[in-house]
Amino acid sequence: MRELPLPHVHSGKVRDIYAVGDDQLLMVTSDRLSAFDVVMAEPIPNKGRVLTAMTAFWFELFEGMVGSHLLGTDLAALSTSLRSQIAAQEAELAGRIMLCRRAEMLPVECIVRGYISGSAWKEYKKSGTMHGTRLPTGLLESSRLPEPVFTPSTKAAVGDHDENISFEAAADLVGRALATRLRDVSLALYSRGAAWAAERGIIIADTKFELGRIPGTGELVLCDEVLTPDSSRFWPVAEWKPGSTPPSFDKQPVRDYLETLAWNKTPPPPPLPPAVVDATSTRYVEAYERITGRRFAEWPGVR
Repeated sequence: MRELPLPHVHSGKVRDIYAVGDDQLLMVTSDRLSAFDVVMAEPIPNKGRVLTAMTAFWFELFEGMVGSHLLGTDLAALSTSLRSQIAAQEAELAGRIMLCRRAEMLPVECIVRGYISGSAWKEYKKSGTMHGTRLPTGLLESSRLPEPVFTPSTKAAVGDHDENISFEAAADLVGRALATRLRDVSLALYSRGAAWAAERGIIIADTKFELGRIPGTGELVLCDEVLTPDSSRFWPVAEWKPGSTPPSFDKQPVRDYLETLAWNKTPPPPPLPPAVVDATSTRYVEAYERITGRRFAEWPGVR
């Protein structure tokens, strides 16, 4: 995507962030996709719109549970001045933007796990613990945990990996009262979202929430993307079986293809075949439609 004629704040693997005055941000979600921490050369059609649409849906569902930084996703709701600055790119931006209140982000990734997978499974296999806490014996990969667990991590610098930490370490970073609030909010959001998704045939195995505070008021707000295939593991209920890794509603077709290649997982990435790109796009759209019950074709900018 082309850069906007606005003050540029930050660009990550997927999102570009611009300043709108002193107290707002415009977040633009691209179709970029990273695998094994490398951004692929080929965009995944409509991936950015799926992430934006799904995040907007969860913000609606979670209203009243915690504050939100989201002000709107509709171009028509932007100020006349702002729209005039981005007018040349409106078609490209439709369905991809989030106008947000600027928040001071907290230095803790709020991860919640309902099932044991990924780095948590690796730790459990090695030591019988998860983030240093002893778990019941006999768990298999992808087993459901007795109850959802808050497993925070640090926010790593660009190019580094986040570090799993204990609740006590999180309390040392932000204070015990705030760490307790982060844990309680994150568990409540996960439980609400996981129950909603399960009724629609999708397991949310784990997820990562980002929370911050509004300058001046100190209001705690949910930020960034929420319960998307990029920030969560989505598994089809019908294909979940402890002892195996279920297929995911995300970039799994890309990962599976890359694993067949003699690639060292460093830039530059190998080209992706069109069939892999299309299959990945389809998975993202299916996740959105199954969870929300809405037609993705009705989201702004979708052609």
